[in-house]
Amino acid sequence: MNPDTSPPMVEAVGLTKTFALPATTLFGKARSVTAAVDVSFRIPRGRTFGFVGESGSGKSTVAKMLLKLEAPSAGRLLVEGEDIFAQTPAEELAYRRKVQAVFQDPYGSLSPRMRADRIITEPLRAHGVSRREAEDRVPDLLRLVGLPPESARKYPHEFSGGQRQRLAIARALSVDPQLLVLDEPVSALDVSVRAQVLTLLREMQQRLGLTYLFIGHDLAVVRYLSDTVGVMYFGRMVELGPARLVLRHPAHPYTRRLVALAAGDAPLGAVRMQGELPNPLSPPSGCLFRTRCPYADATCAARLPEMRPVGPDHLAACHHHEAVAAGTKAETGPLLQEA
Repeated sequence: MNPDTSPPMVEAVGLTKTFALPATTLFGKARSVTAAVDVSFRIPRGRTFGFVGESGSGKSTVAKMLLKLEAPSAGRLLVEGEDIFAQTPAEELAYRRKVQAVFQDPYGSLSPRMRADRIITEPLRAHGVSRREAEDRVPDLLRLVGLPPESARKYPHEFSGGQRQRLAIARALSVDPQLLVLDEPVSALDVSVRAQVLTLLREMQQRLGLTYLFIGHDLAVVRYLSDTVGVMYFGRMVELGPARLVLRHPAHPYTRRLVALAAGDAPLGAVRMQGELPNPLSPPSGCLFRTRCPYADATCAARLPEMRPVGPDHLAACHHHEAVAAGTKAETGPLLQEA
């Protein structure tokens, strides 16, 4: 098939996820909170899509839908052109082999009671591979992620943090997936170890043709690994485009603030944005970021901005994206303040 006409590996179309909340009183009204609203993006085969945004912005909700841990309330999620929520049981089983995940805490995602060889073979056994065939694959998988074959007999606590994450990657790769969901896979590692694991992920992608959905808070890490970046705020995509454009020339004030935070080299928990954080049960009218935005005006309060082109393959949901991108309007007060 011509690569220009083949479907993307992943295509999200208007994904929305709403969670029901219990009523506050016995006869009170049912409540709900929307974790993701009208999220759309595409990931070409063999490329990396980076999701950035503060905690609670909806990134992990989208990832859970891709892993089929949550079903969307609206919208469609296509993988290789097929709606993953319209699969037969046999198709779903094949899909769960096609997509795997690597999480933030390698120690928490690995059973402390299992040796490395069993951790790696467990997914293979679940998909019907014989014990002997599964065990025969262990040495090659360990070598693939830079671990010696003799480490197969070790338990997770006998590995360093970086080695445990390599073991988690070997486990994910054991069933020959095509798509990996990487949920902050290096944020718990030391800086030097982080660089090694990132290099490994890039090498695995090039060698195996893997497609990545990468979730991260560290913009330097996201920029290094991602081809395309989507910026999430309060459940909505507010900016989308090539990583080099979005993270160097942001067109949304929220992205500008994230970039300023990264430039300050401050941990996320040590710095907070100024302004009022919206209440998810009673969000503000118009633009959800206006309560924290120095560019906000009456238009922002009256109308929710739509995603619109601001450059080549670059979209932003801001009424004042030209001023934001050009930096022609002075911002009121510092972008960030100490928490």
